[in-house]
Amino acid sequence: MGMTMTQKILAAAAGLSEVKAGQLIEAKLDLVLGNDITSPVAIHEMDKFKTDEVFHKDKIALVMDHFVPNKDIKSAQHCKCVREFACKHDITNFFDVGEMGIEHALLPEKGLTVAGDVIIGADSHTCTYGALGAFSTGVGSTDMAAGMATGKAWFKVPSAIKFNLIGKPSKWVSGKDVILHIIGMIGVDGALYKSMEFVGEGIKNLSMDDRFTIANMAIEAGGKNGIFPVDELAENYMKGHSSRSYKIYEADEDAEYDQEYTIDLSTLKPTVAFPHLPENTKTVDEAGEVKIDQVVIGSCTNGRLDDLRIAAEVLKGKKVSKGIRCIVIPATQQIYLQAMEEGLLKIFIESGAIVSTPTCGPCLGGYMGILAEGERCISTTNRNFVGRMGHVESEIYLASPAVAAASAITGKISAPEE
Repeated sequence: MGMTMTQKILAAAAGLSEVKAGQLIEAKLDLVLGNDITSPVAIHEMDKFKTDEVFHKDKIALVMDHFVPNKDIKSAQHCKCVREFACKHDITNFFDVGEMGIEHALLPEKGLTVAGDVIIGADSHTCTYGALGAFSTGVGSTDMAAGMATGKAWFKVPSAIKFNLIGKPSKWVSGKDVILHIIGMIGVDGALYKSMEFVGEGIKNLSMDDRFTIANMAIEAGGKNGIFPVDELAENYMKGHSSRSYKIYEADEDAEYDQEYTIDLSTLKPTVAFPHLPENTKTVDEAGEVKIDQVVIGSCTNGRLDDLRIAAEVLKGKKVSKGIRCIVIPATQQIYLQAMEEGLLKIFIESGAIVSTPTCGPCLGGYMGILAEGERCISTTNRNFVGRMGHVESEIYLASPAVAAASAITGKISAPEE
């Protein structure tokens, strides 16, 4: 029996000619990632190890992004811990205020993730890098500590689900709508510990930013990882951002999949996930009259340049509805700068939105947009669990930048005007 794309990457990293679903392997790592919340825990775990050295100072990335610039004393202490560790070990890829961005947008932009890599990160949305044909997955802080010390990690080889994407999405349908549709279809545990492998001629109609969004939310279906084949667009992205060599793996024709789905992108509509799970999806025209208090456009899911361009296209010449708080968060400094040069920030500010420094901020209920009791937010983030963005009796509706921006104008969940 042949191997899937993910299984081929893991086999190579483990030094094996083949692997099978369910097999336990030890694989070499190309990158270990941590942030200002998860890294301190890993650093304190490393204090218990016999070794005091990291396996490779160039293959660890530490990104200060969740509570940065520091929002309080505790977050300042966390960042201080990571800064001291990065200095002690001369970590090459340490990104602090002025250089940082939201980790899963920043690392591909910096060229640190390429096809064929095996990447672990102490953040569940590490699966984002599958958009470039890498195997990437989230782990706990203890596994991050072991990875920093040894450069290796244990994995159970995942089985896979194949998603055959065909057709071309309509104007206001983006990668966010695609993945919300899929999660609504299979459920939040529909791909539990499985590789979500996206194939098909429809992929050519998805931008790299669309693919990053789809891979990013594989975890919201329970997936171990999400992964795309490496086409010309992905290769051009890597060549434009990285000096590293990469390796392209393709699934065997006789690779085994637990399930296969075909999704016609041309039939999809702008989609919203209602509280309190990403699987609770409705199309915007099914949403009814849902008034909102706040809009967040940003995050590791939808804070990239395409996302800001779409939001600006919707908001241009319009005003955020009175009483609505609209917060726009570019995902990296580079995206922030380019958005400024293109005049996007001017559009946001003139519409009545505010623009934040890059940060995860409100996505996890950190800061820059915490919700009070009874408030509703439509957000381009990735989770809408109870209390995720603030009070346990607040509500989060997940949507694309186009729908979020349109909703900011009307004050209720809305589709953009045609």
